[in-house]
Amino acid sequence: MRHTSGPARLLPWSGPEGRPCYVVGDGYLSRVADHVEGVQLSMADELLGHVDDLLGDRRATAEQLRYVVERMAEALRDVHRIARSRGERLGA
Repeated sequence: MRHTSGPARLLPWSGPEGRPCYVVGDGYLSRVADHVEGVQLSMADELLGHVDDLLGDRRATAEQLRYVVERMAEALRDVHRIARSRGERLGA
């Protein structure tokens, strides 16, 4: 019988074929996940500043806007995954 310490944590990266990855416990991998989440949140915050600048520029091209929307979608997926992971751990 396997004993675990707490609920499984959704990690901020995917495994092969895009499958979710989980870890149980508060070891090294969990600390790496904390660091990666921090980087992802910082990058999302920085991206918001770029978006504000681009939206304020009437000369922004469709290509520039498309690029920033693609980056925003990536950042939103990361932030959503972090929120899900943290929410699941709060509920446990």
